[in-house]
Amino acid sequence: MRNKSSFRFVVIFTLIAIVAVFPLTASATHAWGNYHWARTSNPFTLKVVDSMTTDWDDNLDTAISDWNSSAVMNLVKEAGDSSARVRKQCRPVSGKVRACNAAYGNNGWLGLAQIWASGNHITQGTAKMNDSYLASPSYTETNRQHVICQEIGHDWGLGHQDESGADLNTCMDYSSALDNPHPNQHDYNMLETIYAHLDSTTTIAAAPPGFAIADVHAQENWGTKVSESADGRTALFVRDFGDGFKIFTFVFWAE
Repeated sequence: MRNKSSFRFVVIFTLIAIVAVFPLTASATHAWGNYHWARTSNPFTLKVVDSMTTDWDDNLDTAISDWNSSAVMNLVKEAGDSSARVRKQCRPVSGKVRACNAAYGNNGWLGLAQIWASGNHITQGTAKMNDSYLASPSYTETNRQHVICQEIGHDWGLGHQDESGADLNTCMDYSSALDNPHPNQHDYNMLETIYAHLDSTTTIAAAPPGFAIADVHAQENWGTKVSESADGRTALFVRDFGDGFKIFTFVFWAE
């Protein structure tokens, strides 16, 4: 019988990136809470499973190369199943990040990043690019690169440098023009801060069946809205599985 207590504090944190203009919230730090991959040395190796179509492969390669400029990370691309079914589901892989693209629908978001965490330790992650928008002529290669750079950046434990629409010359901002396809030095500095300490173990852990593969893509699967900003532009949803298992969905709405 699976020991439920060992997974009691496993949670999934979801961040949806949407093009919008928000009140200024720039910060000197932009870690995503205290969440990080557990590892015993730096730089640590993390595999990114490529479940993307060929027209996205160059974007993924560029994003991996950019983030590899960090002193603490060694990202390795791993070939994955890129069938339409797998890309649409984009199931997480234990101890890895899976990158996917598909026509996820005209649901208001361009990209979506998810991390599964046990305590403060990330155990798996996904990054989804929404072709329902990004495959249209309205979006350039630079726009696409901005989105994928940001989404997989969340999977290392980074948040946004800014959510106002201001241009900070990084893919981790919400520049209204989506014209920053690469990280900047502040992103690399933040990663060094996040991964300054070492752990006694590495994060290669399996979450309980069902919970690990729960579909939280559609809004009807996000659970109950528990908070909302005064202007209604951001909201927090919680889906409670019982026994301490919860999925948190952080939403930035488009205008």
